[in-house]
Amino acid sequence: MEQAAELRELVNSRDVPADIATRGRIVLWSGEGRRRKDIAELLGVSLPTVDRWKTRYAEHGLAGLEGDRPGGAREQVPARVRARVIALTRMTPPEGTGLSHWSTRELAKYLKRTENVTVSWHYIARVWREENLKPHRTGTFKISKDPAFADKVADVVGLYLAPPGGAVVLSIDEKTQIQALDRTQPVPPVNFAATEKRTHDYVRHGTTNLFAALNVGTGEVIGECKPSRNGKNFLAFLKKAVKPHAGKEIHVVLDNLSTHTTPEVKAWLASNPQVHFHFTPVGSSWINQIVRHEVA
Repeated sequence: MEQAAELRELVNSRDVPADIATRGRIVLWSGEGRRRKDIAELLGVSLPTVDRWKTRYAEHGLAGLEGDRPGGAREQVPARVRARVIALTRMTPPEGTGLSHWSTRELAKYLKRTENVTVSWHYIARVWREENLKPHRTGTFKISKDPAFADKVADVVGLYLAPPGGAVVLSIDEKTQIQALDRTQPVPPVNFAATEKRTHDYVRHGTTNLFAALNVGTGEVIGECKPSRNGKNFLAFLKKAVKPHAGKEIHVVLDNLSTHTTPEVKAWLASNPQVHFHFTPVGSSWINQIVRHEVA
């Protein structure tokens, strides 16, 4: 699986020469069970060519797909240059470059311009593959400032791992301001040799708000759209979510929105002591399972 993923990344990269991408497809398609005759016909190569690159890959891995360069042995790039490429890749481009992320070409230009080091962008792309460097990728983070962070995490995670005997754990959240869009023409379904197609333009029907509840024990999700997100609509959905579990202890995991603690909600909780709220730490809605379900 890892080798197949590596080959797919190779053949889909814009930084890889066409001949090497073709060799990668030979190996990838062979691994998928395609006949060598079909591979040769699709790629416009001979049968011995198919056999050659399969053998080279089996013996040398990705390095074997680069083949032999004409004109004798290739000059080796000094180790210090490779180390410099790796070091720069792991740092944000300097302010003067005007770049937010490195590309292979921009990094090659920068090395030539600032350090008089000449390497091709093909070489940089190969170093990135070998070192599994992906400078184009970004991530997100959020540090909670909730003073009760540890206690709340232990409470919520404890419900997930070891809920009270016979109790139901519901994870509830709202997704607001969802664009209610409709395509201007019907969507043709998937057909043989044709993907689903939809028009690029659409008609707006305003926005809606989705209320959803995940039964952590069974994976069942129920949802309902409301025109607005307020305490009244939240309470109405809460009643709908807990109704199928009448007679059981119900633990509800939710975030710290003010709509979850309105006087009406508090009064309903007081008259329904079998329902217990468990709030996630401030700024940590990712602990809520329904949020992870939405992301997936």
